[in-house]
Amino acid sequence: MSLKLRRGLCYLIGLLILAVGITFTIISNLGAGAWDALSVGLSTRFGLTVGTWVILIGVILIIVNALLSWSRPEIHSLITVIILGYFIDFWLLFVFQDIRLSELALQAGVLLLGVILMGIGISTYLQADFAIIPIDRFMLNLKRIFRLPLMGAKTVAEIVALVFALLVGGPIGVGTIVVTLSIGPLIQVFFKRVKKVVNV
Repeated sequence: MSLKLRRGLCYLIGLLILAVGITFTIISNLGAGAWDALSVGLSTRFGLTVGTWVILIGVILIIVNALLSWSRPEIHSLITVIILGYFIDFWLLFVFQDIRLSELALQAGVLLLGVILMGIGISTYLQADFAIIPIDRFMLNLKRIFRLPLMGAKTVAEIVALVFALLVGGPIGVGTIVVTLSIGPLIQVFFKRVKKVVNV
């Protein structure tokens, strides 16, 4: 398999896994990750789908990232955020639209599975080294500007999103804390392991 094909597969499969993970954290009903809680809160308050808000927030972050890095906006990142937004809407609106979890043990299991899948998905699509999600570019900008480890930069980015999610009434709960504190370490754990497997 050629290097380009492996990278392309990493890109699409990673985004698909990430979208499933995000969906699981949302349907767990224990509180979504900060960025996703922001999208859900905006969707509930102003209409449009969660995936659409993921795309719109991505556009805003593309502009913010350009200002932080003193560079041209990464317009090609729109490809990534559009694909992710549509994947999220596919899982939420078509596959899991009738899922209502009420048992706490099941909710917790779905939440934890979702967080793990998010870590794997981000670690996988980053292997492609192409058009990263604006949220993750924001993380990398924070890493560069403040000289933070990857884990620390991701956690700071999540906290920024948490503040805005609270302002719009997003689904904040114990799940939000779990995602905020664990996604950075999970990326750090999975990234090198995924790299060895995909060999890109």
